[in-house]
Amino acid sequence: MAGNQRATQNKRARERNRQESSEAKAEKRNARKETRKERDLLKESGSDIDPDLIGIVAGPQPILDEST
Repeated sequence: MAGNQRATQNKRARERNRQESSEAKAEKRNARKETRKERDLLKESGSDIDPDLIGIVAGPQPILDEST
């Protein structure tokens, strides 16, 4: 049975990687659902403001300090 040890470890590693990737996909799915909910709430509130433009201030922008 010593010959199957490496195959068993490889299989466990594959299964672990598959589980981690599926968990990552589930997290991404949940994040997309949350952003959709936020967008829908903005649309339902009757706001005519584009959600991509929220937080952007019109006028001259501050000068970025490039010395850092």
